[in-house]
Amino acid sequence: MNYEALKKARQSQGHDLKLTNLIRLALLSLALIFPTGAIRGQEAERYTKVANQLVEAINTADYQRIQAMYNKRMDAALPLAKSSDFFKGLTRQYGKLKSLGPARLTPQGTIFPAQFERGSLDMTVVLDSHDKISGLWFRPPTSAKPAPEKHKTQLSLPFKERWLVFWGGDTGELNLHHDVPNQRYAFDWVGVGEDGKTQRGKSTDNEDYYAFGREALAPADGTVIEVIDGVHDNTPGSMNPYSAVGNCVVIQHRADEVSVLAHLKCGSIAVKAGDNVKRGQVLGQCGNSGNSSEPHLHYHLQHSPVLQDGLGIKCVFQKVVLTRDGKTEARTNYSPVKGDVISPE
Repeated sequence: MNYEALKKARQSQGHDLKLTNLIRLALLSLALIFPTGAIRGQEAERYTKVANQLVEAINTADYQRIQAMYNKRMDAALPLAKSSDFFKGLTRQYGKLKSLGPARLTPQGTIFPAQFERGSLDMTVVLDSHDKISGLWFRPPTSAKPAPEKHKTQLSLPFKERWLVFWGGDTGELNLHHDVPNQRYAFDWVGVGEDGKTQRGKSTDNEDYYAFGREALAPADGTVIEVIDGVHDNTPGSMNPYSAVGNCVVIQHRADEVSVLAHLKCGSIAVKAGDNVKRGQVLGQCGNSGNSSEPHLHYHLQHSPVLQDGLGIKCVFQKVVLTRDGKTEARTNYSPVKGDVISPE
């Protein structure tokens, strides 16, 4: 398949990690919000009481009780079947809700930092005058620690050979990941062959893609802090939102600089958590695991070792060879954008 065909396929499938988190998908499609006006001046205890009741109902799977907590408009917008599916998905993805942090009153609602068994989210509640829920969000938490404006770690491209930047850049138009906090400056790279295409033949198998099986390399020295392996590679065109990152390696370079390489080939990962790695060391092979419609390498840099808590850092690579609009040139300290074809020096 050529680049234009790839572009159409990717855009039609809503490719990669953006909005693939099960809970975010459910929220976007189900959680219709009916705010009743600013809540400044309301007692935090009022919201805390309702929030604690909601937590108890979520953890005991008492969906009828949750439904009874909605006001009429919320109940009509989120009938029991949809509401139950949402909370089942929430529990399946994150586990039980262990604790709530102190309430923060905002004009948009009251925010409770919610610690689950397998991660954290901000739970925002809006109440009407009868203490019924008129709005409810579960969102990735806003980090109290800002991401660095620039990274200090010197980065190399995490691969050999030629790759097309399918998503990359500072805007939503250039980068499908742009609205996801930890992936704001993420890249999706697809392998390019000598013929300038990304695929061979009819492209019905992973092996038909130039990217599949290519080596994924450490972009800098660091310590491997997390490895996910054993996720089967998808058949092209099929996606796995239940294990969004697929097979993945996470490397900590500094306290607030962490690399994430995702969608690696099942069984190919050559490192384990705790390993110290050097720039250019083989981590595994490019695959098609997780929420990926076809073989490619996802890479981003974030400020936290906890995937869901991170904020993205715009990254530049020390040396690249760039081909764009028929011209090839060497670049230093360059951050690739959608449409570039790049390779190491």
